[in-house]
Amino acid sequence: MASSTRLRIKVVPGASRTEVAGWLNDELKIRVAAPPGKGKANTSLLELLARAAGVPVRNLSIEQGTISTHKLVRIDGIDRASLLARLAT
Repeated sequence: MASSTRLRIKVVPGASRTEVAGWLNDELKIRVAAPPGKGKANTSLLELLARAAGVPVRNLSIEQGTISTHKLVRIDGIDRASLLARLAT
């Protein structure tokens, strides 16, 4: 069975650029240039995480917080240790 990981995210929409900004306690802070309306920030977030994890975007889903800046994202196809190592680079 393929592994999956859940990651708590703090999203900052409307930033000057899209990037992983680091950890805030147990949440990964991610800035996205996309505005918060119409799901654009969520799409940008998932695309960034997919690239960082090396998995297709279809392997990611927002389990909690679709309209909040605090989200719980599920990433299928990668274990937590591997994901954290890729995010650190």
